Amino acid sequence: MTDLNTIARNYITAWNESDATRRKALLDTAFTKDVSYRDPVMQGDGHDGIAALIDGVQQRFAGFRFSLRGEPDGFADRIRFSWNLGPEGVESVIEGTDIGVIEDGRLKSVTGFLDKVPAQ
Repeated sequence: MTDLNTIARNYITAWNESDATRRKALLDTAFTKDVSYRDPVMQGDGHDGIAALIDGVQQRFAGFRFSLRGEPDGFADRIRFSWNLGPEGVESVIEGTDIGVIEDGRLKSVTGFLDKVPAQ
C-alpha cells in the first residue's frame, strides 16, 4: 500500500533542500525520472527540470520554507495534499494544493494549484 504521508513529506523535503547534492538524492526518492510538474506560473520535466524550479523558488523566496497543511489524501494512484510557504514561525505567505499521480511510491506527475498568493 502507498503511504501518502511519506510521499507528501518527501516532496516537501525536496523543495526545502538548498544543497544541490543532497537535493539530487531527495529528488530520486520523491519523483520518478520522467516526472512532470505544472502549476499556473511554472513547469518542469525530469529531475533537472524540478531542480531548476526549486532553485528559482528558493532564490525568489529566500528564507521561506514549505510545510504540509493538513493531511494528504488520495485513492488508487492519486494523491492530494496542501502546503504552506513562508518564513518559519509566522503565517504563510503562499498556500497551495497539489494533485499527483503515483508510480512505484514516487510522484510521476504533479499539478499544482495556488490557493493563496500575496497581492502584487
